[in-house]
Amino acid sequence: MPTSQPGRSPRTRRHLPPTVKRFACAGASATLVLGLGLAPGTAAADDAVLPTLVTTEGIREHVENLSTIAEYNGGNRATNTPGYDVAADYVVDQLKRAGYRPKRDTYDYELWQEHSEAVLTQLAPERRELAPGEDFITMSYSGAGDATGPGVPVDYDSADSGCTAEDFAGFPQGAIAVIKRGSCTFQAKAANAADAGAVGAVIVNNVEGPLNGTVSEESAIPVVGATTATGDALVAAGDALELRLKVDASVAERTSYNIIAETRGGARNNVVMVGAHLDSVPEGPGINDNASGTAAILETAQQLAKLDDPNNRVRFAFWGTEEQGLIGSTKYVEGLKERELERIALYLNFDMLGSPNYGRFIYDGRGELEGSLPPPSGSGAIQKMFEDYYEQRGLITEPTAFSGRSDYSAFMEAGIASGGLFSGGDGTKTEQQVEYYGGTAGIDFDPNYHTAQDDIDNISWKALDELSDGVAYAVETYSESTLPVNGVAPRTFQAQEFRPDRVGDLWLR
Repeated sequence: MPTSQPGRSPRTRRHLPPTVKRFACAGASATLVLGLGLAPGTAAADDAVLPTLVTTEGIREHVENLSTIAEYNGGNRATNTPGYDVAADYVVDQLKRAGYRPKRDTYDYELWQEHSEAVLTQLAPERRELAPGEDFITMSYSGAGDATGPGVPVDYDSADSGCTAEDFAGFPQGAIAVIKRGSCTFQAKAANAADAGAVGAVIVNNVEGPLNGTVSEESAIPVVGATTATGDALVAAGDALELRLKVDASVAERTSYNIIAETRGGARNNVVMVGAHLDSVPEGPGINDNASGTAAILETAQQLAKLDDPNNRVRFAFWGTEEQGLIGSTKYVEGLKERELERIALYLNFDMLGSPNYGRFIYDGRGELEGSLPPPSGSGAIQKMFEDYYEQRGLITEPTAFSGRSDYSAFMEAGIASGGLFSGGDGTKTEQQVEYYGGTAGIDFDPNYHTAQDDIDNISWKALDELSDGVAYAVETYSESTLPVNGVAPRTFQAQEFRPDRVGDLWLR
């Protein structure tokens, strides 16, 4: 989630490696010489070519087309729907026009679907109806069931609540476990509860708001995530607490696909990966989440194709089934052989770049924020590159936690340096952040997150303009050199033609 920390102090950038870029624009030919004779990694922000070619108008056209596709196909682009398939066809067509050879990367997965609203009711010591979406949310991949029984707290005040079998010592068979969020996964908590004889589990948030989580694989018992206030009230009811928990859901085997395309030129053993998820939630067209990121990297891919071959291969990924638990990107990474993983220099993630009450957030590659996953080596260099770029433009940025909520997660787990940009989601904007970016304090960065209102009328083109410049700059920078990230220097030596005047003592010319 975004934090309220201000941007970092100004830094001095290093220059890009020596290179000459040629591109055609508006029917004319132009040549730009970048950083001749300078060390790898230092051209000023204004010297970059790609942010000039990647325009808001071009991105807007893609966003509008993805919006139209959703409008005429059930109102969304959710995975395994006509909206997703047509959106994928659109991306493939646009990439082919730019000279790429996109492919569909298919995968099998288990699709979890909830068929009706879950029920969580306190039956005793007094009856209390709890509201789905406000007091609690069904964990994705929760098992189905309708359970009634005593509500029993499990080591409730510990950060390790429910993380071991020992926490459930003496747990009564047929009870519903009330567990606090903490150090281990929801999957582990739910499995331990089921093994101890629980017929359901309520996992209580340790920060403000409902707990929107997943148990990753279908659990043996129904599981919901509750707000801190809800959980504390249940525990305060004491030994007389009795609950009813009902979840109506199922899991079915499905097949879906990502769209993958890469430059024809560039080092095959030093691949820069750039990703955004193509699917939306079923509830709406997903224009900020994530037509904005999809459009930004699609336009970047099209404009990159107009430049000379990069030093490093650039691979663009349009992920499927992100909204069901990062499935497309996870399946992709899991399907790579060890040598293929080693060839990926870094991963850049762009998920939600046009939040209407936006901020400029950079993923926490240094691992300084509470809630960040341990970042692989090189991730801090990616963060610094983005910070330096926006500082040169006079724009404040803030770090946001690498919390595992988007498609970078599988890459980080595989040890691949990761980074990216984010305009904010369901976090609340502060007064200080209004000074940085404008907007309204006290409401979410995207009040329409995961709703039908995440549409073409509720996107900030200013945010998308500013953040897409960073997308383009990062792609251009790392297409030329990944030296600060993974230690791979660009090949700058140009071999001269070998034309000897003689062989041994015999003259040739």
